[in-house]
Amino acid sequence: MASIIYNSCIDDMARGAIDFDTDTFKVMLVTSSYVPDKDAHTKRSQVTNEVSASGSYASGGAASTATVTKDTANDKVTITFASVAFTSATITARAAVIYKARGGASTADELVAYVDFGSDVASTNDTFTVTFSSPLTLQN
Repeated sequence: MASIIYNSCIDDMARGAIDFDTDTFKVMLVTSSYVPDKDAHTKRSQVTNEVSASGSYASGGAASTATVTKDTANDKVTITFASVAFTSATITARAAVIYKARGGASTADELVAYVDFGSDVASTNDTFTVTFSSPLTLQN
């Protein structure tokens, strides 16, 4: 599965439900059993097969800061997320799911993107780091 931006993210941005400059975002890890649906999945509660808590990884993942950069010369906006690291973790994950964290029920948290690692990535009582090598790009 390739990485995706959930369609609901674009809609949520247009309606003001997501603000990358001020909202809190989190990164959660999922196994290869989760099959993202770009059209139907809109909330964190619809994401299945999150990895089990281990080391510093807790259910729901960890916060990641978003940075927005406007490029008027190339008519695009890029959104870059900061890396997250989970220490002393025994984890096998296939992908990361980025979502807006509202601090309550998972049914309220808006999905942003599914970032496929290309294959399972594992750590055994070690640091599991997610680095986003490509920003989300919105281009006109």
